Amino acid sequence: MALAGTLFTANARLSRGSDERQAVDLPGLQANEDARRERLAAQVEELRGEVDRLTAEQNAQSGIDWSSAGVAAEVASGQVPVTGEGLVVELDDADPNGPRPAGVGADDLVVHQQDLQAVINALWAGGAEAMMLMDQRVISTSAFQCIGNVLSLQGRRYSPAYVVTAIGDPAALMEALDSDPAIRAYKSWVAAVGLGWSVQERQDLSLPAYDGPADLTYASVPAGTEILPGLVAAAGGSGNSDQEDSAG
Repeated sequence: MALAGTLFTANARLSRGSDERQAVDLPGLQANEDARRERLAAQVEELRGEVDRLTAEQNAQSGIDWSSAGVAAEVASGQVPVTGEGLVVELDDADPNGPRPAGVGADDLVVHQQDLQAVINALWAGGAEAMMLMDQRVISTSAFQCIGNVLSLQGRRYSPAYVVTAIGDPAALMEALDSDPAIRAYKSWVAAVGLGWSVQERQDLSLPAYDGPADLTYASVPAGTEILPGLVAAAGGSGNSDQEDSAG
């Protein structure tokens, strides 16, 4: 009992001492917290300055103006109409009643889906900033389908000639077309059977805004992929069909 009483007394003294110490140290604790917040705020400002410095340095090295990245994203996604210089490419079927070499069938006289796809892919690869197929704006996830010589795009059907309009550096776009193996193969048929092919450079192109679906239906960006510096893709779903060719 004596030992228990001694322990109780010691605990009581420690408890009172703790209470008294807390009461005495509260102003000091508040001052310490205020000082800590000020130090953290100063560190945040320092880090922000470092981020701004590194961003400016990156912009200078890459030549990209990230302050206009939002506008660039709107253009790439087709959300806004655009104007500018670029190319107009036209593909057409050959005259079915014209002369043809021996062994050439009717199927060799029409523009095929892969021919149109080769042009679109080459223009994207050549740096096209915006594109239109026939009278519709297309983006990298747009899909079209050719059945016979009928083009189906976003619920509309078109007959040849097929016209692809791309805004971008005309020289770079032309180089991309000239260097593409599939397009060179198509041009050999232009010479052989009279398939239609023309490329015009234009300075005053005007493309409408995209009015089709913008979601990825058949593809997804893997989770953790860095899309832009500091922007990482979240987990997403993927599609399960490839009935139509993507326009990009």
